Parts: sequence; structure tokens; C-alpha cells
Amino acid sequence: MSGPRARRTAVTGIGVVAPNGLHADTYWKNVKEGASVLDRVTREGCEHLPLRVAGEVRGFDPTALIEETFLVQTDKFTHFALAAADAALKDAGLAQDAWADAPYSVGVVTAAGSGGGEFGQRELQKLWGQGSRFVGPYQSIAWFYAASTGQISIRKGFKGPCGVVASDEAGGLDAVAHAARILARGTDVVVVGAAEAPLAPYSGVCQLGYRELSTVEDPARAYRPFTSAACGFVPAEGGAVLVVEDLERARRRDTAVRATVAGHAATFTGASRWDRSREGLAHAIRGALDEAGCAPEEIDVVFADALGVPEADRAEALALADALGPHGTRVPVTAPKAGIGRSYCGAPLLDIVAAVQAMEHGQIPPTPGVFDICHDIDLVTATARPAELRTALVLSRGLMGSNAALVLRRGPAQDA
Repeated sequence: MSGPRARRTAVTGIGVVAPNGLHADTYWKNVKEGASVLDRVTREGCEHLPLRVAGEVRGFDPTALIEETFLVQTDKFTHFALAAADAALKDAGLAQDAWADAPYSVGVVTAAGSGGGEFGQRELQKLWGQGSRFVGPYQSIAWFYAASTGQISIRKGFKGPCGVVASDEAGGLDAVAHAARILARGTDVVVVGAAEAPLAPYSGVCQLGYRELSTVEDPARAYRPFTSAACGFVPAEGGAVLVVEDLERARRRDTAVRATVAGHAATFTGASRWDRSREGLAHAIRGALDEAGCAPEEIDVVFADALGVPEADRAEALALADALGPHGTRVPVTAPKAGIGRSYCGAPLLDIVAAVQAMEHGQIPPTPGVFDICHDIDLVTATARPAELRTALVLSRGLMGSNAALVLRRGPAQDA
């Protein structure tokens, strides 16, 4: 999102599929209470892997939510996205027939880090075990990182601008910025989000190449960002989808505006170059503040990237001080993902949802399982902290070097 925008981006709908809740309200309840759902990996075929702990989505039944036609064509990561999109559209008050006469007025943008690993592995096993005639035709599309964008648009009949963002974990924030640009060009509504499903055996093996991945066996100790015991991150499934639309349009149709997207910026500093991420993340924060017309002192809460690697955590704490000045050590910081894991591109979308809900309820959720903070930040721990929240800063970094910052403002109706 660069340059001034005549149209303001409003968040009017939220849908969640997360390890700690299959609905936005359940997700918020558990995030607010600081509940951790990290546990031993139970997926078949992963038993022998050094990856022991993850945030698994449990109790999700795609057959109850998605038509068989779409289920057979898609991987689990798209099942999550389809379900979250349905929930977000319902939350926004957009019925199925709301766009029947104007299908080109609705666009779709998703971010993805790896695509459909479980589907792809299953079909490749058929190829090598039984032969090419046993490989299903949907192998060509189900694994593809753009599958969720395509299937949401096809299933709902959306014909507006569509796209997929592939820029590391930070792509979750970049996708929201891309959606805002689409709105600025005249599209009425954009369905935007990210959901991941990285816990299939092949996907797990691929992740073992990340030196930042935690292989600790105790769920209570496997992911402890900003502490002296930080030992890496825990991966997770799931994500979130938002409905964003032009603020004035949302007001005309008398729907609740849950938040507005005020500013965004992104940088790139190189794979695992956490020393350089300090400068890159600080630059992204300044850029997001500039676009939002926001002074550092206006930031009421920071939802941190919180990688859980000592070098990366230190860089993030210093980036806050660099970009926000003295306010960087005073502003409340939180990392709910410490209780559910990092769902790659889905992680910053879940942080956006938590930030929106925190502003709505006036409570900063705690960072689960973290107490011995070893960095100069005001990390919220143990219990939720009541606070008047008008502006939130959401941060994300990717293992391949992307950095992004997003500024959110509280919904206008709450300030009336």
C-alpha cells in the first residue's frame, strides 16, 4: 500500500480455523486466557521425525462444511481456507446472493508458504507405488500454492481481481496490503487470508531444513520466545480469512466495521540473516507508520513476530526501539502464537484477528508459557492486560528474509 488512498480499507468479516479454536469467538476466548494447545505431533507418518511438537487443528470436519466436489480437488490447507472464508463472509453479513448481480465486484487474495503437501505426497506415493495411471487429475492443481485463491473464487462465483502472495511468512500481512490496493482501484470487496497445513510427513521433512525449527520434546518448553530458554519455533496448522471492503461502502450497508487497515510496509534482508532483520524490520515499521500517518506514541500494542530464536528475538526487540524510540520499550508487546505455534503465512492473519479482537474488548492477550523475559520489551505474560486500544502494530518475518509491518486502527463505531 503506497501513496495516499481515497478509499479506506475496513475489516468487516473474520473467519478462523486455528489449533485453539474453529471459530473466531472460540479463538479469542482461548487467546485471551493465554491457553496453550501445543502438544505432541500425532499425524500418521510423522512418528519417526525429530519434529515432536506442533499446533494441530483438531475436530475439523471438512465433510460437514464443504461440498464433495471441492473436497476431492483440494488439499487440507484449502479446506481450512474455504471454511474460514465462509465464516468471514457470514460475519460480514454478505449472503450468497449479495454479489449475484455484480460478481466482478468481489476479489480474492491469499498467501501461502508451501501449498498442498498432504495431497501432493499422497499422489506421488501412488505414482511411485502403483504407476502414473493411479495419479488423480487434481494433483496438478491441489498442491499449488494458489489453489486456495482459485477454489474460493470458483466456489463463490467471485470474478473480481484475484491473486496469491508468495513472500514468506510475512506474506500474510502483504496479502492484506495487496487487498487494500485492489479496493483502492475500485473493487468493492476482497476476501483475503492465509491458511496452512504443514504437518504431513513430507512437509515435516522439508521443515527439518530450517535451523530455527524447535525439536524439543516437551510441549511446555518447545516454543518460548523472548526468554533465555528460547530454542526455536513450533509449526502449526490453520489460519484466518478476512473480508475487507471500502469503509464508505460498509457504512452504507450498515455493517459493523471491526477495524481499518491504516498502513503497511515490507522489506527483505535475506534468509536467516537475523542480525540484518533488525534494520529491515525497523524500516518496515517506520514505513507502515508513515503510511498510516501514525506517530510512534500512538501504537497501543504490538503483536510480535516472536520467532523464538535468541538472535531473532533480540533483533526484533531492538527494531522496536529503533523504530518507536523510547516508546519501543514501553509499549505492551504480546505473542499469542506461543500457545498455538506458527502457521507460516497463516500466523500473521491470526495475529490480525487477535489484534482486532483485542481492540474491540480492550484487553491485551498474554504470551502463553513465557515468564523469564530477557529482552528490553514490555511483554504481556500470565494474564490479559486491560487497556484502551485504538491502534495496533502487527509484525511478521519470514525464514527466507521477508519483513512486514501492518498498522490497524480500531473500528470507527467504537469511537463514536
